[in-house]
Amino acid sequence: MLLNPIEGEIFYIDKPLGLTSFSVVKQLRACLRRKLKTRSIKVGHAGTLDPLASGVLVVVTGRKTKLIETLQGGVKEYVAGLRLGATTPSFDMETQEDATMPWEHITDERIREVLASRFTGKIEQVPPSFSACKVDGKPAYKLARRGEDVAIRPKTLVIDEIELVDSKLPQQPDITIRVLCSKGTYIRALARDIGTALESGAYLTSLRRTRVGDVRVKDCLSLSQVLDMLSDADYVSAEDAEAARLEREREENRARQAAMTSRREARARARESQVK
Repeated sequence: MLLNPIEGEIFYIDKPLGLTSFSVVKQLRACLRRKLKTRSIKVGHAGTLDPLASGVLVVVTGRKTKLIETLQGGVKEYVAGLRLGATTPSFDMETQEDATMPWEHITDERIREVLASRFTGKIEQVPPSFSACKVDGKPAYKLARRGEDVAIRPKTLVIDEIELVDSKLPQQPDITIRVLCSKGTYIRALARDIGTALESGAYLTSLRRTRVGDVRVKDCLSLSQVLDMLSDADYVSAEDAEAARLEREREENRARQAAMTSRREARARARESQVK
């Protein structure tokens, strides 16, 4: 396999639990720097996954990092586990439960009714305090971990589909939902809001991103598989990649110049015909 990471490659990775999205990027960048013998290699990801989440992570290199906004703008699908009857400050298992409340009144029928009526279509959501949202130029999670009050404005999101796919009720307060949603949706905050709508509480116990745009988990490789592939692959050298870029830009400039000349000549002919 011949790779050209400087011109740009896209990798679809099934991110494991316990790693940040940045740590995945860091491992790929380190491998590529060793193989290419250069530190001048861009690597980024399209859409952050929390350490306690797994699933589709799109990693992009080189000049294709310009596509990140487009890649992360597609719909995303998640399968999420929720614990009803309790809350945590982070809305997931990163922090300990800080309150408990009754959940025995909740039924599967009531959950389906609430999901359909309150969480389908366009909704307003306040992102979690434990998130990367900026407050006065600082990531909210840094302020929250210092115990500071964090005020984040609500965002408008679109939930295309949301359904109850498993339930342990009435024996246990655990359910599983599937969500198809727009960019920027915090599933942790969705869990919080679902708990409130059910007149109880809820927090996230598991999260797996199963789709980003047209890319699904089945299309992804594990992190170790990608790192092995990078170690075994052949590469276009940094010098050859730069030479190819310069030649491509020359061709593009020549094409633009030819198009401009053609338009000028067409306008000149049009003027001449009007004079005659």
